[in-house]
Amino acid sequence: MTQPIAEAGSTLPRRQLGRYLLEWRNRAGYTQTKAAQLLEMGATSLGRLEKGENSRIKSRDIQAACDLYGVPEDLTAGLVGLAKQANVKNWWHQYGDLIPKDFDVYVGLEAAASKVVTYQPDLVPGLLQIADYDRSLVSHIWPDDSPEEWERRVQLKMQRQRIITRRTQPVSLDAVVGEAALRRVTGSRNIMAAQLRHLADRSTEDNVELRILPFEAGFPGGTSMPPFVLLQYGDSAPGEPVEPPVVFLEGIVGNMYIEDADDVANFSRSFDRLKNGALDGNDSRQMLRQIAREHESGR
Repeated sequence: MTQPIAEAGSTLPRRQLGRYLLEWRNRAGYTQTKAAQLLEMGATSLGRLEKGENSRIKSRDIQAACDLYGVPEDLTAGLVGLAKQANVKNWWHQYGDLIPKDFDVYVGLEAAASKVVTYQPDLVPGLLQIADYDRSLVSHIWPDDSPEEWERRVQLKMQRQRIITRRTQPVSLDAVVGEAALRRVTGSRNIMAAQLRHLADRSTEDNVELRILPFEAGFPGGTSMPPFVLLQYGDSAPGEPVEPPVVFLEGIVGNMYIEDADDVANFSRSFDRLKNGALDGNDSRQMLRQIAREHESGR
């Protein structure tokens, strides 16, 4: 059966590549028509490239666009890598492969989402971490980096969080967090107390729904689910998503991005089971504040 054109032109690498090209063209001050003229391609072709709709992408065209727009060399390498993977549906971004390790594909996807759905059994979700909690993590993840580099990474995380705190169209966040994330001490007990109170406060906001999955809930669905993020992009018309949703699985040596509709639906159903097994919003806040008091008392 022939794949629908809309779906065939919507793979993640293409969409992410298109976003970067559009952003850097605007930064450089070129209209689409002028940029296309200088790149010796049709304006329609450039427009399709920026929308992630081109079925065939030439690396030399991406290199030429990056040169024209003044894209930094390291980012250019990442964009050329995306172009080489542009026809893959579900793909594994392995560090050190075509795409450089420091090229963060996920951040751009997250920033463009209208809703972030996440299950985190052991860690506080990144969009809800306080700076001190994140500092204690980055110093262990990158032990050989300088304190200045640790702080740069922390500030990048804090900037990411603006998508849920901005006044205009903040991203909706729907999170289920395992009880282990509340009790496992990261940094210090005082940091954990502050972090849990932050979670309780954030969960009162209209665009944030946070539920705690207690130990006593067991394994909703009968299996142990890994941490995952489901990114959704809203609808342009009833039943027609602006972009297909993406499931993100983070790994030590690389990250998996899943776009297959059936696979995404399975993750969505798993999240619903986890959410149904979790405490409701009020009980979750009570648990957060209770465990925060336990951390402060040293219990």
